[in-house]
Amino acid sequence: MNQEQIGKFIAELRKEKNMTQEELAEKLGVTDKSISRWENGKTMPDISLLNLLADEFNLSIPELLKGRRMTKEELIDMRETINNLIEYESNRQIEDDKKFNKYNLIGSITLVLALLHNSFGYLNYIFTPNIVEFVQGSLFAICIVANMVSLYNRNHNITLCEKKKELIKSRKNGR
Repeated sequence: MNQEQIGKFIAELRKEKNMTQEELAEKLGVTDKSISRWENGKTMPDISLLNLLADEFNLSIPELLKGRRMTKEELIDMRETINNLIEYESNRQIEDDKKFNKYNLIGSITLVLALLHNSFGYLNYIFTPNIVEFVQGSLFAICIVANMVSLYNRNHNITLCEKKKELIKSRKNGR
């Protein structure tokens, strides 16, 4: 990725549409100084802006990041690479779901064991009276930790998945 080439490409595209830096900045919700820094190759647009920028200039994100228009063959090759990445990521997501389910199962089982003791006092038959409270407290702690880890991992992955879905959607639209 050549930052200067990308900046020159953005400047060319903006000029082709007869837009000023201020007009482009307003459409993207950034300052005109940001546009200037991009065009001079000093900085790159934030990743969250790439889709908007590509849509504005009617091109794909790979073209934007290459700093030039790409041929259909290049885009087809890129699509194959993206599909392979999507497949890899889907498999990774399945593995993450298994981890989520494992932590969720551990949390649920320990919660059930702790609640059963409250109802039936079965731990009194297994452990001495002093240890019963410790074991019950440990069960609740394990339940809470496992469920918190499970929820954190699930919420963290949802954010990533939503971003990926947006990228996939933009690819399917041919941009």
